[in-house]
Amino acid sequence: MSFVMRTVLSIALVLCVSACDRGSSEAGQEFAGDNTKEKGETIESGQGLVGKLDISRRGAEMVDTPFQAPDGKPIQLSDFIGQPVLVNIWATWCAPCIVEMPMLDELAAREKDRLKVLVVSQDIQGAEKVAPFFERGKFRELEPYIDPENGLSFGFGSGLMPTTVLYDAQGKEVWRVIGAMDWDGAKAAALLEETLAAR
Repeated sequence: MSFVMRTVLSIALVLCVSACDRGSSEAGQEFAGDNTKEKGETIESGQGLVGKLDISRRGAEMVDTPFQAPDGKPIQLSDFIGQPVLVNIWATWCAPCIVEMPMLDELAAREKDRLKVLVVSQDIQGAEKVAPFFERGKFRELEPYIDPENGLSFGFGSGLMPTTVLYDAQGKEVWRVIGAMDWDGAKAAALLEETLAAR
């Protein structure tokens, strides 16, 4: 990666850190101020999590930039075509991301026959930061995918973490949630069921 690209990436991450670490009331104001016709509805759920449902990219092709599988080999989202995939981009320094992880692990366990849940770290330090986090988390189903080049973050273009995108079995985007969400809640179940039932 060139010096210029690393500088641009560092600036982007500083901006993302400031957005990610805001309190839930500020995040709610920010999301509530969006144009809801274009971006969708604000989702307020348990544990002070506030995210924004966005269906404006429904039907778009998968972002297909490479990232790293748990074994360190390169992989792309298109490698998962054939089943619905929920892709969550997160980082170890992002407080709302960390709150979501146990819920995403529960979702992955509950729906493992119908849905692949991918959590892809955007930590620049890669496995150095992510491996200890996974050891402490003792997740049952989640695996440590990493994207130290931040290709998915740039490809999704939301500018915030966490961002979670649901793709159907054909690799088409269904919806995305920008910000944190209660993945154990009724709203998440309802949003997922339409796609999972259509398999």
